[in-house]
Amino acid sequence: MSMQFNSFNAFDDAADNTAGNQTDKVHVRVQQRNGRKCITTVAGLAEDLDIKRICKAFKKNFSCNGAVQKDFTAEGGDDDSDEEVVREVIQLSGDQRTNVLDFLVDQEICPKDEIVLHGF
Repeated sequence: MSMQFNSFNAFDDAADNTAGNQTDKVHVRVQQRNGRKCITTVAGLAEDLDIKRICKAFKKNFSCNGAVQKDFTAEGGDDDSDEEVVREVIQLSGDQRTNVLDFLVDQEICPKDEIVLHGF
């Protein structure tokens, strides 16, 4: 008797780690705080978008609190250049992953294939 298990790889989205595709994607993550509390972060939105206005729309539509945080990431292919890139990240209270996905697609901010959902 042979058993067959579903071959689900949780790290499938990490396999396509090409430099061009990674920056084009919008990453929606959920981070566990203490107890049952969690935070949803939205990173990778286009630079020309008004991030504060999108955060305000998230807060109003999802009935949750939110903030825009600056994310300082060191980016540079060479060892000599330590350039810090400042990106804005939206933080929302609660698990809002599916709400954020639906909102971004409905409002045509970005297509569904550019959004990556992370988390448990």
